[in-house]
Amino acid sequence: MFYCVSMRSGYLPPYTRLRELSATEWDALVARHPHGHLLQTHAWGRLKAAHGWHANWSAIFTNREQPIGMVMMLMRALPYGLGRIGYVPHGPVVDWDDEASAAAALHAVRSLGCRLRVFATVVEPDLLDTPSDQRLLARLGLKPAHFSVQPRRTIWVNLDVDEDVDMLAAMKPKTRYNIGLARRRGVTVRAGGVEDAPLFYRLLRTTAERDQFSIHTLDYYRDFLRLFAQGEDAPARLLIAEYQQQPLAALVVAAVGERAIYLYGASSDQQRELMPTYLLQWEAMLWARRRGCKTYDLWGIPDEDEATLEANFERRSDGLWGVYRFKRGFGGQVVRYIGAWVDVRSPLRWWLFQQACRWRKTTGLAA
Repeated sequence: MFYCVSMRSGYLPPYTRLRELSATEWDALVARHPHGHLLQTHAWGRLKAAHGWHANWSAIFTNREQPIGMVMMLMRALPYGLGRIGYVPHGPVVDWDDEASAAAALHAVRSLGCRLRVFATVVEPDLLDTPSDQRLLARLGLKPAHFSVQPRRTIWVNLDVDEDVDMLAAMKPKTRYNIGLARRRGVTVRAGGVEDAPLFYRLLRTTAERDQFSIHTLDYYRDFLRLFAQGEDAPARLLIAEYQQQPLAALVVAAVGERAIYLYGASSDQQRELMPTYLLQWEAMLWARRRGCKTYDLWGIPDEDEATLEANFERRSDGLWGVYRFKRGFGGQVVRYIGAWVDVRSPLRWWLFQQACRWRKTTGLAA
């Protein structure tokens, strides 16, 4: 028997004893779980709640009060009277190999969606794209969406090696050379803090204008650093590459459990020949390995199979192709997540939402 403890729920079954989880307890459980993810942490929900979302946390327990899963759901009201939509990024956090536990977690998702009066809930499980897991999600009542919110395909770099040099050995020769070149020419890397948010944002704006992608506001990144990157034991780091005290590039890396994620990156148009971004990635991997991470997620490449990626990366620079050309050099394994699935409560509103997405060329759910 399972029951759901929702920190904001108006209904609980009679056999349930309400016990709220503190933010510390929540994040500790997420960090210990094999499917725990940064985007399911309590802190991520608080970040999104400060920037247009409504965040909800539900912990799922057995009748012996053993936690078996957690759901952090985001909800927002869409424009044009479309209604409310729910979104579960890289969750729920549950043992997907145990179908009863997975069913309980999705029951919690549906209960939250019902209480919040959403017309649909988009769920992006922390699962790789396999036929067996596709069948599992279908059995549990979800339907595949025509889009993904988070990067569908990425590269995982293995940090679970005997020595740091083993990571270098797995990289492409040119990438190893560029890491060394940056050092030899005097590029240094330091840890930044909240006070460096404006500096990071300036670099990010330069990168966004150069590579044609959208970014959040300065306040968003400042709030991220406040929540995630304060103190030596904080789960995230802002790393800044400098040459003669001039900032050339910066990145944000975050670690939850045994997985680290390269979340944001930015670089100046100046002195790119010094290869600061290569040294930054190397220092981020070293930081993650020191924290006990076994995997470094490079977070987003073109959604193509590996043969297509390798056949085209040298001649294409549109979209994420330039990103792939850079990231492939660090070695690693190309993987594909299972993507977005949806629990629909109002088919008409869901259809209207899909039409709006096609017209606007965005889901508006980026988290």
